[in-house]
Amino acid sequence: MKQGIHPEYRKVVFKDSSTGFMFLSGSTASTNQEIEWEDGNTYPLYTVEVSSDSHPFYTGKQKFADAGGRVDKFKKKYGM
Repeated sequence: MKQGIHPEYRKVVFKDSSTGFMFLSGSTASTNQEIEWEDGNTYPLYTVEVSSDSHPFYTGKQKFADAGGRVDKFKKKYGM
């Protein structure tokens, strides 16, 4: 491999911002934040919006914020 063109591969802690769930994985993601992990070592911290802990496919729970309002508005607009 060519030297100096590949990003650094290291252990990174990923944190789900909606649930607080964290896991340690290998990654090239860059971040300025750090966190002390359960093993006593310090690792870079990368915050994500969705993980297996909050995604509907894995949790089996679907969130509908305002589906009823949008459907009613559509029906009213088109006279259904």
